Amino acid sequence: MTNDALDSDELRRYARHIILPEIGGPGQQKLKAARVLVIGAGGLGAPVLLYLAAAGVGTLGVIDDDIVSLSNLQRQIIHATDDIDRKKVDSAADVIKGVNPHVRMQTHAMRLSEDNADELIANYDIVVDGSDNFTTRYLLADLCAAKKVTLVTGAVGRFDGSLTVLQPWREDAEGRLNPTYRDLFPEPPAPGTVPSCAEAGVIGALTGVIGTLQAMEVIKLITGAGEPLIGRLLLYDSLAARFETIRYRRSRKSAALAS
Repeated sequence: MTNDALDSDELRRYARHIILPEIGGPGQQKLKAARVLVIGAGGLGAPVLLYLAAAGVGTLGVIDDDIVSLSNLQRQIIHATDDIDRKKVDSAADVIKGVNPHVRMQTHAMRLSEDNADELIANYDIVVDGSDNFTTRYLLADLCAAKKVTLVTGAVGRFDGSLTVLQPWREDAEGRLNPTYRDLFPEPPAPGTVPSCAEAGVIGALTGVIGTLQAMEVIKLITGAGEPLIGRLLLYDSLAARFETIRYRRSRKSAALAS
């Protein structure tokens, strides 16, 4: 028996996964062996953490330097009113323990930066970006590409959301390198041109939609089920109840830099 073998409690807990041919026992064991780092325990990170814990991801890391405030509770469903003024990573870890005691939580009460990102990311198989600023988003995308760590990145604003999966060191079916984040968004917008959620607002349930989709992409990546959103940007307009998918490719410039 390996450390990733499922005990009798886990077999019952994950029964609805195990009967799926696309997951089965082997897929559930892959979930148990996986190590996933979630950037941010906020609007996107909350549903990601909850669903990955419920799904049986063996090791979940979360990094966030913030504390819970009253205005967070409209969308950050992993926190409760009694958690106000607590560290978000501590609040999230307590909830995850109650959701699934088989999950190993690793909390990092800090802000992701150039000084710590390299060491943090190296300890995980997949990183999920639930950050709320462009500095972190671009740092994370560049570093994950350099370290060959899969990145599931999402973003929300007002009533719209988007997500994609990045594996730029791998080739597609036609032998081309997959695109990078900068092939999709070459440079961060100028400061002040894109309002933050605190400035423009965001509907709380939207973060649940996009965060849950991010969790689904992680599960697909770990188990090998389905087709991940690599080279595809999924867009969601909540007011129109409309999803759209845009394909994007590696630019000649980034392909030349990689060769």
